[in-house]
Amino acid sequence: MSLLNSVLKIFVGDKQQKDLKLLQPIVTKTNAFESAIAALSNDELRAKSEEFKAKIKEATKSFDSKIEALEKEALETDIDRQETIYGEIDDLKDKAYEVSEGVLEEIMPEAFAVIKETAKRFTNNKEIEVTATPFDREISAMRANVTLNGDKSVWANSWDASGQEVTWDMIHYDVQLIGGSVLHQGKIAEMMTGEGKTLVSTLPVYLNALTGKGVHVVTVNDYLAKRDAAWMGPILEFHGLSIDCIDVHQPNSDARRKAYNADITYGTNNEFGFDYLRDNMAHTKEELVQRAPNYAIIDEVDSVLIDDARTPLIISGAVPQGDRHEFNELKPLVSDIVTLQKQYLVGVLAEAKKLIADGDTKEGGFQLLRVYRGIPKNKALIKFLSQEGIKQILQKTENIYMADNNKLMPEVDAELYYTIEEKNNSIDLTDKGIVHLSGKTSDENFFILPDIGVKVGQIDESETTPEEKASEKEELYRDFSVKSERIHTMNQLLKAYSLFEKDVEYVVIDNKVMIVDEQTGRIMDGRRYSDGLHQAIEAKESVKIEDATQTFATVTLQNYFRMYRKLSGMTGTAITEAGELWEIYKLDVVEIPTNRPIQRDDKEDLVYKTTREKYNAVIDDIVKLVEQGRPVLVGTTSVEISELLGRMLKMRGISHNILNAKLHKKEADVVAEAGKPGQVTIATNMAGRGTDIKLTDAVKTSGGLAIIGTERHDSRRVDRQLRGRAGRQGDVGSSQFYVALDDNLMRIFGSERIAKMMDRMGLKEGEVIQHSMITKSIERAQKKVEENNFGIRKRLLEYDDIMNSQREFVYKRRRHALDGDRLKIDIVNMIYDTCQAIVNENKATKDFQNFEFELIRFSSMTSPFSEEEFLTMDENPIIDKLYEAIYNHYQDKIARNAVAAFPVIKDVYENEGDKYERIVVPFSDGVKSLQVVTNLKNAYESEGKELVKDFEKNITLAIIDENWKTHLRKMDELKTSVQNVAHEQKDPLLIYKFEAFELFKVMIDNVNKEVLSFLFKGEIPNQGNISEARQQKREALNVSKAEVQNSTEQAISNARNQDQSQSQQPIETVVREQPKIGRNERVSIKNVMSGEEKIVKYKQAIPLIEKGEWVLVNN
Repeated sequence: MSLLNSVLKIFVGDKQQKDLKLLQPIVTKTNAFESAIAALSNDELRAKSEEFKAKIKEATKSFDSKIEALEKEALETDIDRQETIYGEIDDLKDKAYEVSEGVLEEIMPEAFAVIKETAKRFTNNKEIEVTATPFDREISAMRANVTLNGDKSVWANSWDASGQEVTWDMIHYDVQLIGGSVLHQGKIAEMMTGEGKTLVSTLPVYLNALTGKGVHVVTVNDYLAKRDAAWMGPILEFHGLSIDCIDVHQPNSDARRKAYNADITYGTNNEFGFDYLRDNMAHTKEELVQRAPNYAIIDEVDSVLIDDARTPLIISGAVPQGDRHEFNELKPLVSDIVTLQKQYLVGVLAEAKKLIADGDTKEGGFQLLRVYRGIPKNKALIKFLSQEGIKQILQKTENIYMADNNKLMPEVDAELYYTIEEKNNSIDLTDKGIVHLSGKTSDENFFILPDIGVKVGQIDESETTPEEKASEKEELYRDFSVKSERIHTMNQLLKAYSLFEKDVEYVVIDNKVMIVDEQTGRIMDGRRYSDGLHQAIEAKESVKIEDATQTFATVTLQNYFRMYRKLSGMTGTAITEAGELWEIYKLDVVEIPTNRPIQRDDKEDLVYKTTREKYNAVIDDIVKLVEQGRPVLVGTTSVEISELLGRMLKMRGISHNILNAKLHKKEADVVAEAGKPGQVTIATNMAGRGTDIKLTDAVKTSGGLAIIGTERHDSRRVDRQLRGRAGRQGDVGSSQFYVALDDNLMRIFGSERIAKMMDRMGLKEGEVIQHSMITKSIERAQKKVEENNFGIRKRLLEYDDIMNSQREFVYKRRRHALDGDRLKIDIVNMIYDTCQAIVNENKATKDFQNFEFELIRFSSMTSPFSEEEFLTMDENPIIDKLYEAIYNHYQDKIARNAVAAFPVIKDVYENEGDKYERIVVPFSDGVKSLQVVTNLKNAYESEGKELVKDFEKNITLAIIDENWKTHLRKMDELKTSVQNVAHEQKDPLLIYKFEAFELFKVMIDNVNKEVLSFLFKGEIPNQGNISEARQQKREALNVSKAEVQNSTEQAISNARNQDQSQSQQPIETVVREQPKIGRNERVSIKNVMSGEEKIVKYKQAIPLIEKGEWVLVNN
C-alpha cells in the first residue's frame, strides 16, 4: 500500500504540499501587515475591530434593508403573498451570508495580524492602557485583570483561567497562521500534539465573531470549555467581543441564553446538542436559549464527530408501567445456560486438544470451532490458539463450515445453547437453547413467537362471532407482544453475561452501573446503554434496576453539527479518519507542519506470543527507564490491565500513579506529576487529552518522556494520540508498543501471516519479533476495525437521516408557532392539506356521508356543495372550493373570538390591570381544555386579537408535542421490529424507510385535524375563569448518552433471584444500532483506493470488506 501511495504521489502530487502551497500566501500577506499594525497605538489597534465590523455591515447593508422592508410588508399583506415574502427573506439571508464570507476572506490576513499583535503586546507588557469603552466598564466589574483609571482602562497580562493563574506568553507563529486559515475555510486542521491548537483557534474565532452572528467553540469536556474560555477570553475581549461558556450556567436559564448571545460561546458537544433538543421542547419564545447555528470550531474533532457521534443524544422520560420487566425472573435461566455452555465447552476444548495432539486435525478442528463459537474469549482457548499452527487449524475449519452461505455451520452449533459472533458483537440463541429454556418453564412455547399471519387467517376462517374473533385477535397480539419483549430481554441478558465485562466496559460504583468511555477511560456519568441492555447489566450485577424510558426528543451529533452554516475542527489525529470526515461532513483534512522538527523516537512494535510474556517485558522496560531517570507514561486499554500492571510494579518496588475510570477525578493531579524524573504513570491511551505533560531540563537531558503502549487500540488515531504525549514542540522522547497475538485486536482481526511467520520461525516462549513489516500488518488489522466501525456509524446515520427529515419538519412547525409570524401560513396549509386528505379519501369510495361527517368533525361546518356536485366534480375543483369555504369560515371564527374576548379582557385590564401583567385564559372545545397565557396589555390594545393569536400558538404546540412523543415511541418500536426482516432476506433500512414514511404521514394528518378541530371549536370562557399567569417550572429531565462496546464473560456466581425496587426518574439515553444484512441481499460497495463502486450480493462482498479494500455504501 505504501508503494502504491508513493507511485500516486509521483503522478498526482502530495496533498499536504498542495494544501500548504495554497495557504502559504496567507502567511505572507499577514506578515506583510505586521510592521504597519505594530506602529498603531493601543487605541488604534482596538479601532481596527470596529473598522472590520463596519466593512462587513456596509457590504450586507442592502440585503438587511430589503429584509426589513419585506418583514414590514408581510405584516400587512394577504396570506398568499406572505408565503412568497418569507421565501424571499430566506434567500436574502443566504446571499447576505455569502457576501459577508467574501469580506471575511478579504480582511483575513489583516485581522490575523491584529490578533497576533495583540498577543505580542500582552506578552511584552504587564499592563496595556487604553481609552475606556462602555464594554470595558461593564467587563471590569467581572474581570479582575481589567481596572478603570478615570477615562482609561488598564488590561493586565495575568488573569485567572478556571482556577489557575496564568501570565500571557504566547505569540502566533507561521504554522499557526496556516492552521487558523484552514479553520476559517471550514476544514479540519491536523496539528500535532503540543502545537498550540487552543491559541490557533483565536484567529478564526476573532475573524468570524466580527459578523455578530455568533461563533461556537466546542470541546470534549467541561473542564476544557471553562479553561479555554477563561484562558483565551481576555485577548478577544480586548477587542470588544463578548465571551461566555454555557457549561458554567444552568440549562434553560437566562444566564445560558446570555451565553449563547455572546459573540463567542464555549461549551461541550453534548450541551450544545441537548440545548438544541430542549429548545425544541420549549413552549414560549422566552424559554429558547440558542440562536441560529452559524459557525463552529470543534476541538478534538475526531473525538466529537467520530467517537461521540456513534450514538445519538436522547431526552427521555419514564413510560407508563416502565418498572415492569422480566430481568430478575429470567436472570437465573440465563445464569444456568451460560454456566452449562461453559462447563460443556471446557470439556470439548480438552477433547479438541487431545485429538489435535494425536494428529486428528479434522475432528479436532471441528471441536475447536465449536468452542470458539460458544466461548471465544475463554482464556484457556486464547492461550491454546497462540500455540504453533493451532490458529491455522481453526481458520481452515471455519472456512469449510462457512462455505455455501454457512450451509454446514448448524452441525457445529448443534450442541450449543447460544452462539457468539465476536466481530459483530452479537449473540443468538440456538434451537437447543430455546428447548432448554422452555423446559425450565411450565410452558413449552414460553419463548416461541406465534406466526401472526397464519393465526389471523385461522381466526378469520373460523365460524365464531365477530366479537369473539376480535377478542381472539386481541389475545393473539397480546401474546406476541409479551413473547417479543421476553425474547428481547433474554437476548440482552445473554449479551450482558457473555459480551460485557465488569471493569472493562463498565464499573459498579455506589450500587450503580457506570459506563467507561473506551477512548478516554473516564466514567460517563449519567449515560446508559440503550434498548434494555443497561437494565440487563444491572440485573447481572444485582444492583437496582432503573425504569424503562420513552424518547421525547432525539438527534445524533452528526446531524446536529451538520446544521451549522460553516463547520471546522482541529485535532492531532484526524488523517486516518479523513475519508469518513469527508463522506459524512464534507470536511477536508489538512495536515499542518510542526513548528519544530519532531525528535521523538517511534520504535517498531514488539510482538510476543502471549500476554503474560508481553506484560513481563513491559515491566522490565519500565524498570530500566526509571533507572535512567526518565518519566514513563504507560498506556492501557482497560481498568483491569492498569490495575494488573500496578500490582506487578508494586512487586518490583516501583512507585507509580494510576489513572483509570475508578480514579478519574485525580486526572489533573496525576498529569501534573507525570513529567517528573523517574515518575511512572499508568493511564488509558487517551488520558490527559487537551493537557500538556511538562518536562524539566533534567528529564530532557535523560531522554525525555517514554511512552509505552501495552496494546494496540482498535483505532490508529488513539495510538497516535498516546504517542503524541511525548515529543511536544521538538522535545526528545520515545514510544514503544507491545503486542501479543492473543490481544483482542490481533485475535479477532489480525493477519494470519503474522501467526504463520512466528510459527515458521519457531519462536520459543518469551522470545520477541520486531520488524516494520509486522507493524504495518498490525496497522492493516486496525484499518479493518476502523472500516467496520465506519460502517456502523454510517448505518446509524442512514437511520437517523430518516428521523432527521421528520424532525426538521416538526421542529420547523414548532418554531413557527413560537415565533408567531409564519404560523398563519402553517394553519392555512393545514386547512388545505386536510381538505385534500378528506376529499381524496372519500371521493375514491364515493362516500359523501363520511366526507360530510369528517368535515363537520374538524371544521364544525357542513359541506358547501351538494352530494351530486361531490360525485360529479373533479377532485381539484372540489378541494379548491372546499378550502376557500373553510378558510373564510376560519377567518370569521377568529374574528368572532376576538370580539367575544375583548369585553372580558377590557374588564380585567381596566379594573385589575395594575395587578396583572400576564393572564391565563382557559379554552375548551367541549372535550379538551387548554390554558392560554397572554399579555394583558397587548390583548387589550389589540382588542382581543393578541389573545386569539396566543390561542393559535398554544394549541398548535400542545397538539404537535403530544403527537410527536407518540410518534417517537412508534419509531423506537419500528426500529427494533424491522431488524427481524433480515431473516426474510429483506433490507431492514428499506422497510424502515417505507414504514416510517407511512407513520409520519398519519401523524401529520392527525396533527392537522386535531389542531383545526380545536381552533374551530375552542370557546372563550367567562371572566370568572381568568387568573394571573405564574412562572411554570419545566419538567426536570436528565440528559445522557449511551454506548455499545466490546466483550467478555464473568460474574455468573452471584446471579440468583433478588427483589429489586424501581424508581421513576427520567433519563436520557443514546442508541447505537447495527442492522443485519441478508447474505443474498444486493449491496453497493466502494473501493477505498480507486473509488470504484459496484453492486454484488452481500455474501460476495464479505471477503472483500474483510480484506480492507472495499467498504459498504448506501445500504
